[in-house]
Amino acid sequence: MKTLQMVFQNSAGKNVSINIPYVKDGVTAEDIKNVMNLIISKNIFESQGGDLVRIMGASVISRDVTDYDVK
Repeated sequence: MKTLQMVFQNSAGKNVSINIPYVKDGVTAEDIKNVMNLIISKNIFESQGGDLVRIMGASVISRDVTDYDVK
């Protein structure tokens, strides 16, 4: 599973992360930047420290899980 983690700065100067699971293969930095700018411009989310005001970074995190039947 791949998760997109977007990190913003809020109006209080604190970092705020938004995680989106099941990111498609082939997502580009430009795609992510466009979505993050849209989130800021539309003021979609609010945090305890106020509105999201600046892009700080983004990562796609991959997680592999292997289950074993050990019963």
